[in-house]
Amino acid sequence: MTILVILIPAVAGILSTLLPFRKRIHWEIFLECAVILNSILVWYLLLHHPNSTFLLAHFTGDLSICFKVDGMGMTFAGLVSALWPFATLYAFEYMTKEEHERVFFLFYTITYGVTLGIALAANLLTMYFFYELLTLVTVPLVMHTLTREAILASRKYLYYSLGGAAFAFIGMIMIIVYGTTTDFVLGGILDPAKIGDRTNILLFVYVMAFIGFGVKAALCPFNSWLPQASVAPTPVTALLHAVAVVKSGAFAILRLTYYSFGTDFLQGTWAQTVVMLFTMFTIVYGCSRALKETHIKRRLAYSTISNLSYILFGAALMTPLGMAGALSHLVFHAVIKISSFFCAGAIIHQTGRNYVHELDGMGYKMPCTFGIFTLSSFALMGVPGLAGFISKWNLAQAAVDSGNVTAYFGIACLLVSALLTAIYMLTIVVRAFFPVGNFDLATLQGMKDPNWKMLLPLFVFAFFIIAFGVCSRPLTDFFHDMATGLYSFQ
Repeated sequence: MTILVILIPAVAGILSTLLPFRKRIHWEIFLECAVILNSILVWYLLLHHPNSTFLLAHFTGDLSICFKVDGMGMTFAGLVSALWPFATLYAFEYMTKEEHERVFFLFYTITYGVTLGIALAANLLTMYFFYELLTLVTVPLVMHTLTREAILASRKYLYYSLGGAAFAFIGMIMIIVYGTTTDFVLGGILDPAKIGDRTNILLFVYVMAFIGFGVKAALCPFNSWLPQASVAPTPVTALLHAVAVVKSGAFAILRLTYYSFGTDFLQGTWAQTVVMLFTMFTIVYGCSRALKETHIKRRLAYSTISNLSYILFGAALMTPLGMAGALSHLVFHAVIKISSFFCAGAIIHQTGRNYVHELDGMGYKMPCTFGIFTLSSFALMGVPGLAGFISKWNLAQAAVDSGNVTAYFGIACLLVSALLTAIYMLTIVVRAFFPVGNFDLATLQGMKDPNWKMLLPLFVFAFFIIAFGVCSRPLTDFFHDMATGLYSFQ
């Protein structure tokens, strides 16, 4: 069944372009049913979590393409499969004003299966294969509008991603040479007998691989592709910024750190300090640039850059609590950020307005959209009672518990980021509900909330933002058990 959940989206995407649907609604129903069916199969697989490994292809030695359901895979696959049906529903309405819809949904749906391939990979080679494939299937999405800006953005995204993957490839080679296996094993797979006096070389390679996978996670200074990619349609930018692409980079770094190199080998070394400094700088840099940005989607893109490094900061702590905190922010930030991006997309779709200074008074015309955007803003700030607070608290607690002096400066970065996040998010909210000057609502005549296809996902995400804030204990306990090795399916 593992290979089935990867193949179904690809087959459905291809058939959606070939089958002669008489009406658009029939085409929509076909795609939505395929995505929902796949998500049901994913959750069936996760709940039954078979402990066996599915071998798809064997090359030589330990090199093979195979899949396995473990705790990390369950987390990422569960997140992706829960969000994708709602993202697809939202995209149906949003793309009515765009051309080449069928080509768009071909790659959009295939991306679902490829992302699941990353989540369910049993070893480093399989993850790397699907990681590269993810780049190839998302480039057409970035350049979908075929404007000059979109083509330039897709080129930069491609060059950066391939360059980062080259660095990550070196890390994979070193794991093959100096590891006991390529399979993911909690605690790492390096063989001390093979390492000998090459410790510093391996640490250097780890830093290179961290940065390489970090390119997709928008680690500074390799982050400029992400704001530029906001020229793509909002379903794509939400996909890039909240679920598939950037989270795949963060997920790969967690795998690399905790399941390949291992924290026993990395903790307390200069390599840990280096990667932690990268993440801390990116946290502050991202929210500082968001504060300056006036374009709605680019502002949210810089916010994503900052928040992704929260996850990477948790990974760099190299403790069980750090891993648990990173996973909680990976999940909670995805829900918060896809909600805020979809709100921004609804605004652009309904009004054609793209800049913060154009939003005066629109909260009265689009109360549902801006109400949910306000909730997302509070969650992103870390207001208690909402999902964002839980993950940020977990990360701060992990930093204190680590006893690492550098990590204490990381806490300061989290606090600075929370303050700047409040400013750049609430600026939009205040403008929408409390316009300044002699504002006349008549200038917003005809503007209103979108239809149910776009609103339903927003209300679902809003529910989970609150639910995770008030009842996160089962999920965070699962992350803690997994990080400490107590969970049986590692």
